[in-house]
Amino acid sequence: MIKEVIVVEGRDDTVAIKRAVDADTIETGGSAIGAHVIRRVKLAQERRGVIILTDPDFAGERIRKIVAQKVPGCKHAFIPESEATLKGDIGVENASPEAIREALARVHSEMPEAEILIDWEDLIMTGLVMQPDAAERRMKMGNLLGIGYGNGKQFHKRLRIFGISREEFAAALSQMEAEEEQ
Repeated sequence: MIKEVIVVEGRDDTVAIKRAVDADTIETGGSAIGAHVIRRVKLAQERRGVIILTDPDFAGERIRKIVAQKVPGCKHAFIPESEATLKGDIGVENASPEAIREALARVHSEMPEAEILIDWEDLIMTGLVMQPDAAERRMKMGNLLGIGYGNGKQFHKRLRIFGISREEFAAALSQMEAEEEQ
């Protein structure tokens, strides 16, 4: 049983989570998150802790941001878009039990006061920003690091708030480059 309560978007996501792990969920009911849902998430955070696991798309990121802003201290899990897509539909409900377990095994806690370990220059030098293929490279790195996809500014912020070390960054970069060579 996972101690924390997992915040998901809808009923189908809850079904997918329960196929993968023994856990309780709170469904946001989409991106129009009501005050009653936020109250439930706050209570869950106080009593058990919360893991946010939303779809790897714009709406999912919006929900993640709203919940994290209103309920500080939530943990975050990310499923790569490639593992949450079925016939063009992106969502947690499409992820395999293995992909869900993998995402939950790589949960990240926010550290808003964390120092910057990877700076903007590092992102430029590694081709993660300001390059024609930067978005694709950020998606690959985000998946390897378990922090999901974000534009350059969001990606840089996630590296900081999730406390990604230079060693973790370098290892993921090496793995990504080795995979690109194959």
